[in-house]
Amino acid sequence: MPALPRLVTPAKAAPGDKVAVLSPSFAAPAVGPQVHEQAMRRLAELTGLVPVEYPTTRRLGASARDRAADLNAAFADPDIRAVLATIGGEDQITVVPHLDPDLVRADPKPFLGYSDNTNVLNWLWNHGVAGFYGGSTQVQLGPGPAVDAVHVRALRAALLTGERLEIIEPGESEDIGKDWQDPAALTEYGDREPTQPWTWAGPSRSVTGPTWGGCVEVLQWILTAGRFPADPDVLAGGVLLLESSEELIPAREVGYIMRSLGERGLLTAVDAVLVARPPTSDFEVRPGPQARAALRAEQRDTAIDMVQRYNPEAVLVVGVPFGHTRPQWILPYGGIVTVDCTAHRVWADYS
Repeated sequence: MPALPRLVTPAKAAPGDKVAVLSPSFAAPAVGPQVHEQAMRRLAELTGLVPVEYPTTRRLGASARDRAADLNAAFADPDIRAVLATIGGEDQITVVPHLDPDLVRADPKPFLGYSDNTNVLNWLWNHGVAGFYGGSTQVQLGPGPAVDAVHVRALRAALLTGERLEIIEPGESEDIGKDWQDPAALTEYGDREPTQPWTWAGPSRSVTGPTWGGCVEVLQWILTAGRFPADPDVLAGGVLLLESSEELIPAREVGYIMRSLGERGLLTAVDAVLVARPPTSDFEVRPGPQARAALRAEQRDTAIDMVQRYNPEAVLVVGVPFGHTRPQWILPYGGIVTVDCTAHRVWADYS
């Protein structure tokens, strides 16, 4: 089977357009309504777009069919020009069987999400529509004193402007913010610490190609459910995005998943791999600075070992701030990313 053609890139929205804000997994706005309201105000202020909520956006325990119905309604509505997820979760794999591919093919529009939203992004990818990995409103837009500058740039590029941006290191990061029940969640960031330089490996060359991937825990669910083409060569020449979640799985588990990707032929097919800076703490687990650095180093070394075991010609960079971290870059999903191992630079095309 030859590689898939370049995916359809949905048209951009314009100020004044409506965008759907949905909860395809966990209805986080029901738990942190003030954070959600602040996110909606900021979304409107930063983009000029008009957020539109659907019946299950704030409904805890909504069925998979009801959440899918909201997605289908948003994809079908010509007045809705983009779809944003409030957050991830852990059961979106039960939602995608109820989605209607004819709707997204008839009127492709950008979908933004990460973590469990890897399910919807992969579903769109399989039906020929590109999306964007990142952009949880409840995590990146609502909390704290302001939205991080790199996130604003990526959000506007994904939704409105479509330019090509260099993915840079913001220099600080947090694993988790304030509890949404704490009033400080509206005005303070979580505990932030300085970041380390990215680690590069592989040959000194530049790779430009379309992306696929996402949260490694969710990728193994998708592959187990058989929701990926049988021929791994559909990723030939592409850029693989890999990141791990706030579940804080150990480096060895990340290695096991990557080994499975290698055995499936996916690591061999791609020309470049981007591995995100992983979270190493949550509300209950908070190792000291040296322990957190050691955990990140262990996952870094594991990722490099697995990629080079299966594809020593792949360009690899570890530590890129996407996925479960803040500040967070939104990255194209099915769109084009350049990974330059000579200049040690990464570029993303948001067109």
